[in-house]
Amino acid sequence: MKKKMKKHLYIAAASLLFLNACKKDSDFLQTDPTSIVTSDQVWSKPDLIFSVLADLYNQYPDQQTITNWAEFTNFDEAFPSQADQFWRTNQLDYPYDWWNLWNYDYIRNLNLFIQNCQATKVLKGDAQARYLAEARFLRAADYFEMTKRMGGVPLILDPMTYDFSGDPTYLQHARAKESEMYDFIIKEMDTIKMFLPDGPGASQSRVTKSAALAMQSRAALYAGSIAKYGANTPTVSTPGGEVGIPASMANSYYQIALKASQEIINGGLYSLYKKKPDLEENFASLFYDKGNNPEVIFAQDFKLKSGKVEGWTLNNQPRATAEEQQGGRVNPSLNLALQFELLDNTYAPFTTTEGSDMKYYSNPLEIFAGRDARLGGTFILPGSKFKGQDVGIMAGIMYKKNGTYNIITGGNFGKIDSIPVPGGPKVQVVGGSGPIDGLEFSAQTGFYVRKFMDPTTGSGQIGTQSDVWWVRFRYAEVLLNAAEAAFELGQTDVAAGYINQVRTRAGLTTPLTPAQITFDRVVHERRVELAFEGHEMFDNKRWRLAHSVWNGNNISDADLQSNLGKADKANTMIYGMWPYKIYDPGTPNDGKWVYKVVKPGKVTTPHRWRMGNYYSQINNTILSNNPKIVKNPNQ
Repeated sequence: MKKKMKKHLYIAAASLLFLNACKKDSDFLQTDPTSIVTSDQVWSKPDLIFSVLADLYNQYPDQQTITNWAEFTNFDEAFPSQADQFWRTNQLDYPYDWWNLWNYDYIRNLNLFIQNCQATKVLKGDAQARYLAEARFLRAADYFEMTKRMGGVPLILDPMTYDFSGDPTYLQHARAKESEMYDFIIKEMDTIKMFLPDGPGASQSRVTKSAALAMQSRAALYAGSIAKYGANTPTVSTPGGEVGIPASMANSYYQIALKASQEIINGGLYSLYKKKPDLEENFASLFYDKGNNPEVIFAQDFKLKSGKVEGWTLNNQPRATAEEQQGGRVNPSLNLALQFELLDNTYAPFTTTEGSDMKYYSNPLEIFAGRDARLGGTFILPGSKFKGQDVGIMAGIMYKKNGTYNIITGGNFGKIDSIPVPGGPKVQVVGGSGPIDGLEFSAQTGFYVRKFMDPTTGSGQIGTQSDVWWVRFRYAEVLLNAAEAAFELGQTDVAAGYINQVRTRAGLTTPLTPAQITFDRVVHERRVELAFEGHEMFDNKRWRLAHSVWNGNNISDADLQSNLGKADKANTMIYGMWPYKIYDPGTPNDGKWVYKVVKPGKVTTPHRWRMGNYYSQINNTILSNNPKIVKNPNQ
């Protein structure tokens, strides 16, 4: 029975199309499985082994990713501008099981691959060592994802097979301690890194030594911050250590994170992306430029020619210039935009009033001038262009009647109407992208997303889409990991050096001094540099800030625009900022632009993170099937 189960392990897990394929790294993840083969057949041919490994890469779990756009709208980073997703903005309590992961089918397949790869005679030398190291990386990555969400989980390192004896107790394993899971991940990266290639010739879609170090850096940083800041939430723990890490372990984890980060930094193989003189365009290009990109360490790749594509650009293209009748789904929030500093290193709201009057701008982009270039590299702003065309973000026309300004707008994209004054012309009164309150695909916050957007023609077409990659590890994060670890170890001079490199690339040319490196600064820098890269929830979770940031309280526009740069500032409701064009012939303000801070009508309820959200719920089926599994706390 066991032999039969093993023989059919690779049903729908390998592709005979790989039999004659070239094993170039650039083609590594481009073919989906189409055939059924037995394990004996797989392990008799190097190309089939290669294809099974590729399939294991394809199962890498991500909580937020460009292939699932709606996940980026859960935590007030962005508004979900699609009608069937509006519910995300008016749900008070985050569900306890929203981001759980318990995918032991994937762990079993990885364990089987490792076991068979160790035993095979088909692979030799460096190839066999590399495949084993890659599979062990993927296994550690999956355990990291489970631990981030669930806390300690059963650590299974051998494939288990049921013997149909009627007694499954030998298959039941207790949860490891949370610290033991992080220790395993850290140790695995130390073990495998020597068997992985590195440097300019190594593929960014396959695991390298630097990817292993980047994983180690991130995992150790998580463990260190959970150990340190877990003291602020003492109820978020279990007696057996399945949840929670002793505070006494914090510094050792921070030291590991700093050492791993510095091994990458000092190795000189990666650097910040600095190809373009326009700093906003440079930052945006970092995420779609796949030609000799010095910053990307490890990414999920896509390839148009193979049909392995992703729909981020299709889903998020500006509605005014869309190649299909859709787009505009991820609307970044004003909450996030306010985090981007002025170039003098200060925080400030966008100036929408001047004394008792509105603030008038010559063009819609002027209000955003003089700020961190990552704002324009992350957001599609009113007045900007995408694919060479104006994005068409305008909420309406303001016209003066009886001495006061009134607004004319419309309920459809690009609405044409007459301005209701004597002799008023017929003009477009709302942009081709909105914003129109409650209308899906319109820029309901006044913004669209730019990060990971593909500027090539056809990327917004259903039949083409995009092959822009999903970047999982990059050099800027490594610098920020090093900075955070150094800060926590009291090395503020070292931390300042690393943070300033990232900030200088964004146009912030006045360096922060060591005395200015605070916890608030560390948190802030990650929020603006790593927005829409899957870090927001997990960072707030490991810092034990989540219950303060999403505290369930309503926030006003005054609350929104105060205490900018504070790590624990409440961020429970999405706000936007809408541009209006002035129609006032014969006055200096005619043709100018003004802005209003707004809360989209679909945003009705603040978000609340409860103590039971720090670790996702283990479902009842798992608990009933294995009595050794203890529940997560506060649920």
